[in-house]
Amino acid sequence: MRVERMSNEKFKIFLTFDDLMDRGLSRDELWSDLPRVHRIFSDMMYDAGIELGVELTGVLLVQVYLLQAQGMLVVVTRTEPVDIEDEEDYMEMKVTLDESNEMMFCFDNFEDVIQASIHLNQLDVDGGSVYFYHDNYYMLLRDEDIWHLDSDQVIALLSEFASASTATSHRLIEYGKTIMDSYACERIVEYFS
Repeated sequence: MRVERMSNEKFKIFLTFDDLMDRGLSRDELWSDLPRVHRIFSDMMYDAGIELGVELTGVLLVQVYLLQAQGMLVVVTRTEPVDIEDEEDYMEMKVTLDESNEMMFCFDNFEDVIQASIHLNQLDVDGGSVYFYHDNYYMLLRDEDIWHLDSDQVIALLSEFASASTATSHRLIEYGKTIMDSYACERIVEYFS
């Protein structure tokens, strides 16, 4: 579990799927066993609060994003405390679950992007986008790019050349350099193989 403060009232927690399994929670149970998910989130909030030195009282807005290849990103926002008698023991969480329809992978060099694109193209993947940001290349694949494949197969293939990234497409579009905004796998194979 990795915790990062975003502001005085907001922080994010990144959990890999292995972290979730260590806490006894599978990906499928996130949608079906809500009381158990709530208890696990309470424990995570407590751990994160201790790590960041944040007192978690009042209403917490918890946004959970399931990232297909990476794991789970939890953004916690503390709102104004509720006026009740024993505020110290009061914590209410409003949880929103959202599943990402994209995979983001980070590559050390462009040669690895080329090799991954060649293998993806052999699996009839011609879409995708490629960005450059902070001395790394990023490949974004959306559900519509890999609809005909098992996502675990794509993750396994890309993991040979890259690592899963928590960077969002919004961040890369805003702050990175767009190398290819569409049909990246097809175009890379056409130009470089």
